[in-house]
Amino acid sequence: MATVEPERELIRRIAPFAFPAAVLAFAIGSLTSGIDAGWSAAIGIAVVSVNFIAHGFSTAWAATISPVLLYAVGLCGFVIRLGVIVAIIALLDQTEWFSVVAFVAAVVPSTIVLLGAEMKLLSGRMQADMWTFTAPDPSGARR
Repeated sequence: MATVEPERELIRRIAPFAFPAAVLAFAIGSLTSGIDAGWSAAIGIAVVSVNFIAHGFSTAWAATISPVLLYAVGLCGFVIRLGVIVAIIALLDQTEWFSVVAFVAAVVPSTIVLLGAEMKLLSGRMQADMWTFTAPDPSGARR
């Protein structure tokens, strides 16, 4: 019986909500502070979504290789993705239309909701039971 990696399953279940969340963020931002804030909020949702998908795929890939690589991707990936988010904010802040307040106002609650959804979907499963690691090929050939 083939099983789907938990990270890919999370992406499959959560990613469809990214576009509606971006539309909602755009609408709320536009109504409260204007179109520029709406676009800033929608970009915030897009950044959270892309970050989530990048994390899921990189973790799923690393889990097929080894526990050490899984740890390295988890730790280093977090730092790299956080740096990319900071760079995006710094670059967009150079434009006249970008609103850091609207961006952060979309990023923080969407991240909290995303983490809550992840916890709900993964609840009751032990972390060690979620991954399988194949033994290395004794001949040294790659699979």
